[in-house]
Parts: sequence; C-alpha cells; structure tokens
Amino acid sequence: MRRHRNLKLLLGLFLAFIMLAAACGDDSDSDSSDTTGGGGGEESLRVGLAYDLGGRGDQSFNDSAASGLDQAIEELGIEADELEPDEGGENREELLRLLAEDGNDLVIGVGFLYEDAITAASADFPDTTFAIVDSVVDADNVANLTFAEEQGSFLVGAAAALTSETGQVGFIGGVNTELIQKFQAGFEAGVAEIDPATTVDVQYLTEPPNFDGFTDPALGKEAAASMYADGADVVYHAAGGSGGGVFEAASEAREGGDDVWAIGVDSDQYLTADAAVQDVILTSMLKEVGVAVFNTIEGMVNGEDVAGIAVFDLELGGVDYSTSGDFMDQETIDQLEELKASIVDGTIEVPTAP
Repeated sequence: MRRHRNLKLLLGLFLAFIMLAAACGDDSDSDSSDTTGGGGGEESLRVGLAYDLGGRGDQSFNDSAASGLDQAIEELGIEADELEPDEGGENREELLRLLAEDGNDLVIGVGFLYEDAITAASADFPDTTFAIVDSVVDADNVANLTFAEEQGSFLVGAAAALTSETGQVGFIGGVNTELIQKFQAGFEAGVAEIDPATTVDVQYLTEPPNFDGFTDPALGKEAAASMYADGADVVYHAAGGSGGGVFEAASEAREGGDDVWAIGVDSDQYLTADAAVQDVILTSMLKEVGVAVFNTIEGMVNGEDVAGIAVFDLELGGVDYSTSGDFMDQETIDQLEELKASIVDGTIEVPTAP
C-alpha cells in the first residue's frame, strides 16, 4: 500500500476507519482476517521514502529508487509513504522527521543532499532506521547505500569510444561535486581503455551550492548542442533531470544530418524517454538505486540489521549498462562484457577521481 504526501489527512482517515470498524464489529468474532499484508495478524513493515529534487517521474535517479520501492510493495507487502522536497530542497529534514513521526520503520533519503538532514533526524529518532543513497552518515541506525558509479561509467565510456567516428566524445555533469566526478573519472578511463587518442570534452552545468544542474533540461540541451557542434558525436550525461535536454540536442543534431548519440544515466533511459528521442540513446549507465532500496527493505523485513556501509558495484549488480534499442552490435557488447569481467576480477581498477 502506498500513501502520498498529505500524511496527516491520510492518518486521520485511517483512524476514522478504525473507529468505524470497531463500532460496527462483533467483539465476539474471532475469525476476522488480517488485511495488513503481514499475515498472522502481524503488521507490515512501513517504509517512508523522501525523493531528491524532481521526485518520482524524473526518468532517472528518483525513478530508479521508486522501482525498488514498487518491487517491495508488490513482493514483500510493505506499506509506503512517499514525499519529495520543495523546489529549493530546503525542507529535506522536515520530510524525514514527518516520515519518522508517522511511524515508518525505515526512512530513506534519496541523494547525498540528505546527509545533514539524516544526521540530525537519526539522532532524534534512535528507534527508527534511516537509509541514505550516495552518502555516508556515521550513526548506528543509518544504512549507507553507495555505488561504484565509476565502474558503470567505465563501460559506457568504452561504448562511446567504440562507437565514435570523430574521435571526440563528451561528458556533461549536472553539478560539479565529488560524486559526479566519479562518473567523469570512469567515463574517461573507459574511453582511454579503448582509444587513448579519443578526446573527452567535459562540462558541468552548475557549481555548488547551485544544484539546478540536476533539474534544468534547457541547460543540458545547451551544453550538449555546443559539444555536438564542436565535433563530439557521443555525449554521456550524469545530470539527472537535465539529461532530457541532452537527448533533445542529440535528436536535433541528428535531424541536421550529424550521426550523433547520447548516453543516459541511472535508469535505462531508452525505456523512459519520449519516443521522439529514443533513437539517439545509445545506452545508459545503470545505477541500480532500486536494487539498493529493495535489498535494504528486504533485509529489514527479514529482521536484519541493515545499518552500516554497503557498496553496490558491478559484482553485486549495483551498476551496469543497458542494451535497449539494440544500437550496439554484438562485437561491441562482447568487448564490454570482457571489460566487465576484468573489472570484477580486479584486472582493471577503475579510478574514482578525474
């Protein structure tokens, strides 16, 4: 069962329903059935998830997290509350506290920008388990869900170099942070593994504390259009919701006669992008936030202590690349699979900084 946003209103309705049921029920009836999904009269685990900017429907990072929550609802019978921050994101801590106060057993903050908010909220709600994606909070009741973004980015960097005809490719980061620099580092290393002579144009859309680079497709489109005009024929974005603009720029360049491609991030963006731009999405770097969210919830359901640091890498299925659209030939895919095996067995060590 999923509950949305107005938690106080929904809680009031729920309490009203309980009182009505108590008034109408038969105290002597011992055959009443459990409807919580937990079975045997047990209550279902309750999970509160606070999205990053853009929320569910961003076709990227948040949607990946949402997929894990949806899977847990369907397969584990949990109850879920979903909230998203206001436009500036100033109310992140308020969202976490609201979810904890409402009785959720696990409260998840999607994105490193929740670090300070979870640090504060987890201290005030020691009996609630918190989880944060892409950051580490040192607390006994916090699960830290981190990823080897550089490994997945290495694979799509190799795909870019194998596909490029101009010997020039591009990387667009949403905001210039250490986290997004991991994407850049892996991409550059993957390109160099295939062809050290291929150049990589790099541009970040915004600098902290301005995080609009994750939510402004116009910025992504402008940056990508400039790269295509300058000769890049494959552009990889790690820019969240701004990536939609990268796909638009690639589509327009293609219409103008340029044989160009774009590479998505976080989720399989070929499956979520507008049909008008699907044909320019060569592949996507899969950052399986949904896998991390589901595994953490499953651990809670099984009574495990999920606190601590978990790193979701290629070996654990935390990162990968997509083949939707069938735009890469089998020879390219075979080479990517060989590189993947070399990363997993340690033959190739992918850098985490540019």
